[in-house]
Amino acid sequence: MFRALSTRFPRSSLKYFKAPLRSFSIHEHSSAELFEKNGIAVPHGIVATTPEQAFQAAQSIGGEVVVKAQVLAGGRGKGHFKNNFQGGVHVAKTPEEARDLASKMINQVLVTKQTGEEGKPCNKVFVVEKESVKHEYYFAILMDRASNGPAIIACSSGGMDIEGVAARDPSAIIKLPVNINTGLSKADAEALAIKLGFQESNVPQAVTLMTKLYELFIKTDATQIEINPLAETTDGKVFCMDAKLNLDDNAAYRQQELYSLVDESQVNPKELEAKKWGLNYVGLSGDIGCIVNGAGLAMSTMDIINLYGGSPANFMDLGGGATEESIFQAIRLVVSDPNVNSILVNIFGGIIRCDMVAQAIVDAAKKLEIKIPIVVRLRGTNVEKGQEILKNSGISTYPAYDIGTAVSKVVALNAEYKKSH
Repeated sequence: MFRALSTRFPRSSLKYFKAPLRSFSIHEHSSAELFEKNGIAVPHGIVATTPEQAFQAAQSIGGEVVVKAQVLAGGRGKGHFKNNFQGGVHVAKTPEEARDLASKMINQVLVTKQTGEEGKPCNKVFVVEKESVKHEYYFAILMDRASNGPAIIACSSGGMDIEGVAARDPSAIIKLPVNINTGLSKADAEALAIKLGFQESNVPQAVTLMTKLYELFIKTDATQIEINPLAETTDGKVFCMDAKLNLDDNAAYRQQELYSLVDESQVNPKELEAKKWGLNYVGLSGDIGCIVNGAGLAMSTMDIINLYGGSPANFMDLGGGATEESIFQAIRLVVSDPNVNSILVNIFGGIIRCDMVAQAIVDAAKKLEIKIPIVVRLRGTNVEKGQEILKNSGISTYPAYDIGTAVSKVVALNAEYKKSH
């Protein structure tokens, strides 16, 4: 899947993520319902939270159905449940078979290549009418930094691992930047449909669908809409056979109806807790805790840790309105990760004063009885006061003036701590 994440984090930092970031995403069944409300063709489907509801849904739809596990992760079809049931997407020929499949999915944990070994809980399934598909395409709209706006990513081969297709044959991927001021023109949509290889009689349907998808993308403040596959059926129809939406959580205040559809069971509990304190936190797979103010500084700090041979344990942006209490909570969240062997605090004081940050570090170290090494780099507003507070605190911290010294120090201390523990 082409993830909007790539526009938010440097490529070198992405390998440390345990799972893709979905800061504001909704389930496939909710996306499909949203599509339908906006005139976008999707197969008829019914969500079920129990095996019996899946049976009734299959009866209502009639004929063969597809039973899809509802988790916020790609690669469901090739995933496996922790109860050893293989695959999160199955065809059921009868309602009884749909019930049996649902019983093996609901209230189980699905592991895919995107979830990591911890997996994601499956609390419901989506029972969908099975269409007779003639050809499958890939279609996505995302916010693209290189294009300074929206871009369409499409491929004539869909229903499969699109990243694998891109790796094997980059020329198979079509990229169409869209001018956000004028939108997707009919001419561009038509040219794209023809280039993808849609049957001539189906091109008008494809153009309408692409146009409506783009309109929905703008309307919902989406960072990504992905359809894999976008399909032509044997009876000459064009359908979105899958529906994935990532939305900008910065626009949640004007998308309250969509925000209410977020399934918090799919979100890392630490990320949810961090949001309550106005913090931006993402768990990573390394062992050096990072506490930084500003997303750009946080990303560059992670990259420099990587450059010096270390592994960041998290992305933690304190934001511009941090308080002593929220900084305390940030430190608590970081040290609650059992993999963390050291902490790097990298602060450029502007609105956030260095002395306030220093006092928060001292309080947290004492209250939480932190034993791991803490390297602190403070620059900016009240930096001298901050350094004095740390110096006279009685806690063991390692000051650093520049980022190179700070990172080399934390990487070395991290290695020493691991050896001794």
